[in-house]
Amino acid sequence: MTNGNPELSPLVAAQHRAMPFTRLTDCGMDPADARRLLADTAAGTPWQEAAAAIADEQLSRARRAREANHDVTARQAYRFASAALMFAQMADQSDTEEKRELYARHTAATAALAPDVERVEIRHRDGTLTGWLCLPATGAPRATVIVWGGLSGWGAAYLSVADAYSARGLACVLAEGPGQGESRLRHGLYVDERVTEGFARFVDLVEADPRLGGTTGAIGVQGVSFGGLFAAHLAAADPRVAAVVVNGAPAVPAVPEFRTAREQMAAVVGTDDLDRVAEVMDGLRFDPDKHRITCPLLLLHGGLDPLARYEDQEPFLRAADPATSTLRVWADGEHTLYNHVAERDALTADWFTDHLTGQGTPKG
Repeated sequence: MTNGNPELSPLVAAQHRAMPFTRLTDCGMDPADARRLLADTAAGTPWQEAAAAIADEQLSRARRAREANHDVTARQAYRFASAALMFAQMADQSDTEEKRELYARHTAATAALAPDVERVEIRHRDGTLTGWLCLPATGAPRATVIVWGGLSGWGAAYLSVADAYSARGLACVLAEGPGQGESRLRHGLYVDERVTEGFARFVDLVEADPRLGGTTGAIGVQGVSFGGLFAAHLAAADPRVAAVVVNGAPAVPAVPEFRTAREQMAAVVGTDDLDRVAEVMDGLRFDPDKHRITCPLLLLHGGLDPLARYEDQEPFLRAADPATSTLRVWADGEHTLYNHVAERDALTADWFTDHLTGQGTPKG
């Protein structure tokens, strides 16, 4: 016992570091559920079991509410269940059958939010890329933002981000790119040196949808954590990207020192061959002398981020035009600014509104 609390095993301590309360709530868990998950796992319940039990209770709550025609309550409970299942699958670094089953349950819980959330699928190579489309309730979208995560949190983990954009009249695609979500777990699409081509398919999707303005609708992209690297590469390679947000990403990725992190990255690449993983990471280095970002860039950084230091992100700024690039730093910010959710999402939503719709006076 330490300060009245049980000593955590190394595994549980690592899980609590990777999935703290701020991250759990940022990605949609009910605060009460988040506290319970941390308490139950500290007391010895395995992470997957504890998170899945919370999801089961929220799913039961959702069904009862729907049967009583309390649709607003049902949608809330389905969202809480979706988030709990997202975190349940994160306990497995490798693509185990349990992980696949938990993520499939997460997908089903998210699909229950229809018509507020619409499933999208895109053929790519020999598989299918997946994601979710969120449309504003106010009518035709003014522009569209495509958002994706990194190594472990994907797609519907960013429903709250989509809420901020929808409230401002923007459509939002929550992408599960190569190496992410069902695109990987169900359809076998992984990260390689040409991963940018996979994320570009979501731009194709937006352009092909007449509800999103067709070829005339402005498109922004946002990458969270490791996904910020993919967003920067796409912005540098694809002139259809009109604005880009990078949040907590390394410009020079490397195979991690710690075993669990290595396993996570190997799963993203789809191989246990660490030499191949290192080869892919080397091929994804973002070099500002070779990769230029000509559209407006917003770079977000947390001063207490242990995974992406400022110097890890600074190359993105050097690749962009200083006249149209903005750096926003929170001195006490955690990784991807888990602890500044409301301000972070308001900032990015307003910034995209200014740069994609011409509202206001963009100042970089």
